[in-house]
Amino acid sequence: MMKKNTGVKGLILYFKKYKFKLMIAILLIVVAAYLAALSPTFEGMITTQLFSDITVGKSVNFAKITQIIISLIFIYIAGNLSSYIYQFFLTDAIQNAMKDLRKDVQWKIAKLPVSYFDKNSLGDTLSRVSNDVDAISNALQQSFAQVLNAILGLGLALYMMFRIHSGMAMISLAIIVISIVFSKMITKKSQPIFEKQQNALGRLNAVVQEKFTGFNEIKLFGKQEDSIQEFTEANEELCKEGFRAQFISGLMTPLVSFITYVGIGAVAILGSFYVISGAIAVGQLQAFIRYIWQVNQPMSQITQLAGAIQSSIAAVHRVFEFLNEEEEIDKLQIQQKNESNQGNVCFENVTFSYSKDKALLKDVSFNVKSGQMVAIVGPTGVGKTTLINLLMRFYDINSGSIKIDGIDIRNMKRDTLREKFGMVLQDTWLFNGSIKDNIAYGKEGANDEEIVRAAKVANVHHFITTLPDGYDMVLNEEANNISQGEKQLMTIARTVLCDPPILILDEATSSVDTRLEQKLQTAMRNIMKDRTSFVIAHRLSTIKNADLILVMSNGGIVEQGTHDELLEKRGYYEQLYHAQFADFDKAQ
Repeated sequence: MMKKNTGVKGLILYFKKYKFKLMIAILLIVVAAYLAALSPTFEGMITTQLFSDITVGKSVNFAKITQIIISLIFIYIAGNLSSYIYQFFLTDAIQNAMKDLRKDVQWKIAKLPVSYFDKNSLGDTLSRVSNDVDAISNALQQSFAQVLNAILGLGLALYMMFRIHSGMAMISLAIIVISIVFSKMITKKSQPIFEKQQNALGRLNAVVQEKFTGFNEIKLFGKQEDSIQEFTEANEELCKEGFRAQFISGLMTPLVSFITYVGIGAVAILGSFYVISGAIAVGQLQAFIRYIWQVNQPMSQITQLAGAIQSSIAAVHRVFEFLNEEEEIDKLQIQQKNESNQGNVCFENVTFSYSKDKALLKDVSFNVKSGQMVAIVGPTGVGKTTLINLLMRFYDINSGSIKIDGIDIRNMKRDTLREKFGMVLQDTWLFNGSIKDNIAYGKEGANDEEIVRAAKVANVHHFITTLPDGYDMVLNEEANNISQGEKQLMTIARTVLCDPPILILDEATSSVDTRLEQKLQTAMRNIMKDRTSFVIAHRLSTIKNADLILVMSNGGIVEQGTHDELLEKRGYYEQLYHAQFADFDKAQ
């Protein structure tokens, strides 16, 4: 089994393609850090020269001081130039790596099974693929160079300090060790809280997404206060976890600064005695104190960035947890050929369960011949939608077999299998774009003539031609600039365009006004002609016209046959019919 990439190790792999740019950036960071470490020594040399000239009563050696100043100017210019160039290469590498990560996340969404989205909230998933990836990108952009600079600056400053005086350097080293110990203790305490903060953010996004999706229903049933309360609770949780994470990590900066000031005081007093005794020059003491500040600066940078770094580490774990989810993969090397597109369907002793405890479907068997219309009826929760999900292999069955035109669907690749299906559901999906593009979504490379023909079959062509821009009219983001029924007609046109041998219909005419109902009924008859159709039935007309009715209850198909045959049996279907459809029948 292939080892999965996780955490920071997984993130590093995204930079392999851009290692040349990274190496240039790192080399220039080293150059910039080295030049920054040289500057205090040269500054101290000016002080030493002036102090020496004045104390011995000589005139100031401006020529030597000028040489030192010119060297300093060169160091400053070269250091800043190195910084500008490494920022360019580093930014390019980071942004390209993040582009690759986003692409992999997008591909991952396409490869995940339906079961993943059944088990995880959409808001949390969106938070992982947007907020968490952005957190990683921002942290890398802001923190990588600073952390590397800090480590190099720390090492070089210590080296220069030991060159000046080992005793004072040991004191400074002790300060650094104490700072690191305290920082590590705080980080260990705060890291789990940062992960809780990211999870709380995901839950808040889930609540917001759910409430915006169901906004009309919330207003209709007067549940605004309940909605606000649920948001408030999620918001309070994020506030609490955010406060704990930021407060604890924020303790590092004042703590490190306090330890540094104590160290500077101790070194200044001790260094003064060394200057008086002639052990070191006054300029060296000045340089040493500057090096302490150079040690404090990276330590402060790291502590200031601790919050962002820990948030990004939590985000990395969440993103790679998402990337490591089990994918919907076809294990077939060679699929069994199926040239037939007749649409014959056979369920043989199919058993399926979402969990090991209880089977949802048990020993389900039925045969559907090409071109037949099958109505699926039964109370809510008996497995009508599950039956359809199994047919399209959104889930795999536990036992038995499902065959299309004599071929077991497990011997077909999922993409090949799903090309045989078209779906028209109650919940329509149209995207922000032209009507033509929305219909053309059903077939790659569809031309205008095919699109118009599909619209005519779907009984929506005339409506489209009455619009200001016709087929070029742009639907808004929610596609609410046309009615629900017209949206249904366009999804039917899209399905017509893909020309599938098998249709799945969730009684798409059940949620529209009477003005468009007749158009939809005609469109449905047009699209179902000469195709095998599975209809989750809500209307009596669908049941009466069905070639086969599957009556579902208690985890299986309890009865099957035509409408008249099932009524004659005087069994469960008759009870269901009188409970759900009889009043509608009388009204006809």
